Amino acid sequence: MTRYYTEDHEWIDVDGDSATVGITDYAQSQLGDIVFAEVPAPGAELKKGGDAAVVESVKAASDVYAPVSGTVTEGNDALEGDPALVNSDPEGEGWFFKLTLSDTSELDSLMDAAAYKAFVEAL
Repeated sequence: MTRYYTEDHEWIDVDGDSATVGITDYAQSQLGDIVFAEVPAPGAELKKGGDAAVVESVKAASDVYAPVSGTVTEGNDALEGDPALVNSDPEGEGWFFKLTLSDTSELDSLMDAAAYKAFVEAL
């Protein structure tokens, strides 16, 4: 499995043409305590860079963008009952949705872990 990152602080774990998407630890730390998360429904068609999910914290509401285009196969229903999972395990159990990639070449524009780390350090 390969993990990529976006400049909007989403991560995507890719395994073949399937992927899992969430927000990074940096993103959740900037948002603060997460009080609500809305995930896309299975079957939703997402476009790279388009709105995919919503996360609300005590500080602000923020969109989660699709790092690549694809069809949602699963939303993380656990976030509905426990949105704080995004704070406690943002890059694990706090994932937002899974999808089937429609164009794997879109991954080429994303960052690897080292590039993302450098990106965050420069902020």
